[in-house]
Amino acid sequence: MQNHNPKPQIFLVHFAGGSVYSFQFLKEHFQEYDFIPIELPGRGNRIRERILQDFSAAARDLYLQIVSKLKSPNFLLYGHSMGALLVLRIASLLELDGYIPQAIVVSGNAGPGISSSKIRHLLPDEQFKNELKILGGMPDEVLDNKELYEFVEPIIRADFKIAETSQRKEVLTPVNSPIYALMGDAESKVDKIENWKTYTLSTFKYEVLEGGHFFIYDNAMALSGVIKAAIKDN
Repeated sequence: MQNHNPKPQIFLVHFAGGSVYSFQFLKEHFQEYDFIPIELPGRGNRIRERILQDFSAAARDLYLQIVSKLKSPNFLLYGHSMGALLVLRIASLLELDGYIPQAIVVSGNAGPGISSSKIRHLLPDEQFKNELKILGGMPDEVLDNKELYEFVEPIIRADFKIAETSQRKEVLTPVNSPIYALMGDAESKVDKIENWKTYTLSTFKYEVLEGGHFFIYDNAMALSGVIKAAIKDN
């Protein structure tokens, strides 16, 4: 890792079905930062690559991307929903290499072990589509367009499998970075947000904002404020 670039780096990991473009709505708030969204194979700039369905493989793929882009000792990891679980594992992998994020910011997820009773990635097509409508975050023009939906459906199912199997099979351990957690007040597991406290050996803070699972889109200013404060506080 080179230290000649003084800009703090923000690495962003997308939610299920997301891509490198999922956080464009935040970019304008980070003009003075190195803003680096990354993505899993099978979508966005990596559309020709094989889709991953394994949590450990997904975390390692993203970890390798981050290591290859690290230029500053002042960096932060942010992940939403599935991405929140992945950044926790990525932080552990980075620690093994001697890289400790200034902080981890997680949103839309109550943390490891707090799983839904639904196993969405195994649902029949219509039920799966209804779940996507309930969660929000995907335009109706995609859900209602047969060709578009058939294109994104296997990507989203694979991502749900990554997230859901991680909740049941993976052992995620505490990291040395502070954790800042955010959830929407209408999310089903919002009362469990303090679960994240057990996954840091440092400080923990949380905030509940107005909205459902994709509350981040209506709270760009608040979310960017939390990320900036997290990287400045440490």
